[in-house]
Amino acid sequence: MDGLFVSFDLTIAWALLLAFAIYVYVVLDGFDLGIGILYPFFPEKKDRDLLMNTVAPVWDGNETWLVLGGGGLFAAFPLAYAILMPALYPPMIAMLLALVFRGVAFEYRWRASSRLAEKAWDGAFIGGSALASFAQGIALGAILQGIEVEGRQYAGGWWDWLTPFSILTGFSVMAGYALLGACWLNMKLEGDVQHRVRRIARILALITVFFIVAVSLATPFLEASYWLRWFGWPNMIATAPVPIAVGLITLLLGRSLFAHGRDWLPLVLTLLLFLLCFLGLGLSIWPDVVPGEVTIWDAASPQKSQAFMFVGAIVLVPIILAYTAYAYWVFRGKLDPEQGYH
Repeated sequence: MDGLFVSFDLTIAWALLLAFAIYVYVVLDGFDLGIGILYPFFPEKKDRDLLMNTVAPVWDGNETWLVLGGGGLFAAFPLAYAILMPALYPPMIAMLLALVFRGVAFEYRWRASSRLAEKAWDGAFIGGSALASFAQGIALGAILQGIEVEGRQYAGGWWDWLTPFSILTGFSVMAGYALLGACWLNMKLEGDVQHRVRRIARILALITVFFIVAVSLATPFLEASYWLRWFGWPNMIATAPVPIAVGLITLLLGRSLFAHGRDWLPLVLTLLLFLLCFLGLGLSIWPDVVPGEVTIWDAASPQKSQAFMFVGAIVLVPIILAYTAYAYWVFRGKLDPEQGYH
């Protein structure tokens, strides 16, 4: 019994750690990708330089959490990794290539020898940001809608991930990331460009909330288990506060985008909105890692392996959090086009 209890605790601990890593990646790289999506709304070179400078000191550390999430899934839940990756090869490959191409564009844009070359790298930055965001949303939708499993392996086809629901979640993630980017820029910038960003953020807030409602209404009809978890009794006691909180945060976000001062507040409220969506996702699929097919305990690696890796994780994760927080602290405050941060 003691061994089972330890194994049970470690499995849940790893699931929570991976969920935390994915959420941190989403919020940190989300506004970064969102800025790329917003680039077409700022065609002037000086504005694009300013937008990119808001994330230049911190952007390249955000993928650390993506590596932690993917590597942790492979190490702690190898069966889930073996099932999910073949089902998601096209969107995952597209995401990784987009992130690589976008990273190259980020660096080479500053070294462009002509205006034409700079525009080409700007296009790569926009395309890479949009494609990476859309691919992440597609992957989320593909997992939620269900993956065909037979004999502990993926049994579906190459195009099973592509459905109307996964396209809906793809555009939802793009809208959410764009809103994160706009709220980040609102916090970091001032003057005319901030006013333009704030106007865009108001529109994006409405679009994002629309997509949240659309995905939330569609999800319970994907699997009978989703419906029971959200609308079955007494599960409703636990799930009802989530949509209520989403409505409250939405109202506060709308007010903050029209109010003056406290430029950090829209970003904080958007992060809370993402957290509630993340919590809703967890309530829908828990304790499955492959919805309707494989639980976290079915997919878990041996207890000794989990324990060995967890020791390393609890040492390294605080270190990663510390240097990430320090980087954001050093480059806190508004960004002046002439004087830098102040």
